[in-house]
Amino acid sequence: MMSRLLGRRTATQQRNNPLAGLSVPPGAGLLTCRVLDPVNDPVVRAEFTVSDSGGRKIVSGETDPFGMIVAMVPFGEYRVAISADSFTPYRGNAWITDGADSSGLGDITLQVAPSLPLPAPGEWEIEPAHSRIGFIARHIGLARVHGRFDNFAGAIRIGETMDESAMHVVIGAASIDTSVQMRDDHLRSADFLDVANYPTLEFYSDRFIHRGGNNWAITGALTLHGVTRTITLDTHYLGIGNGMEGETRAAVRATTELHREDYTVNWQSMLARGIAVVGSSIKIEMDIQIVPKG
Repeated sequence: MMSRLLGRRTATQQRNNPLAGLSVPPGAGLLTCRVLDPVNDPVVRAEFTVSDSGGRKIVSGETDPFGMIVAMVPFGEYRVAISADSFTPYRGNAWITDGADSSGLGDITLQVAPSLPLPAPGEWEIEPAHSRIGFIARHIGLARVHGRFDNFAGAIRIGETMDESAMHVVIGAASIDTSVQMRDDHLRSADFLDVANYPTLEFYSDRFIHRGGNNWAITGALTLHGVTRTITLDTHYLGIGNGMEGETRAAVRATTELHREDYTVNWQSMLARGIAVVGSSIKIEMDIQIVPKG
């Protein structure tokens, strides 16, 4: 009975002591905290940075599935910055001192960021000179290939509510540019985009779903290589501003991931033929500015 009681006590002590079971180097301690939202749910994958008193980054990362941050750092004074989509960033100080097992900042509650004003209802269009549609792919599974499409146009109808909005974007397939002429010519060939038969990529959406704060999901149909699939753009709205000539502009950043097999570009067949230009999964990254049409 006594041994079982001592065993339970030891287990409880280990759970309550963040240093239990860890070999801590001399002159170091743990900086810990839990990041929560206003209803006390953990904020998962919030980004954090711990910097020293001189502003040099010491450690950075993301909160775990329980919203926890645990970082082992040398004794000293630190600044902690935490940010997450849809929340107001947190800034605070922490001290790791000799003789203390750890510096627990406790629970940190992030406040919901106010939503930015949306574009006025009406007809808008993409302004290509200040927009970019880019992509990142793997080259033979090794280094990353960065590219973009230089020729594109888009029309956006902003409704009285975002539920009534729609957009249509057309991209010139032959405008692909990875800064390597031989590779670009190959990407335009029948092995990949086959621009002779499929000169454009097109995206249409009338589903704008608010994810909280300034984050939206734009779900629609992408037609590429003669095949249409449903995709979702993870979109962060950046707000409204004025251009050099006083014109109204709105800006967003958006990302998604495509799989070439979904668009009948057969990766395994090309590998068998010794063709390995870009990998199967392609990340799309967009920085878009829109202006009122006309």
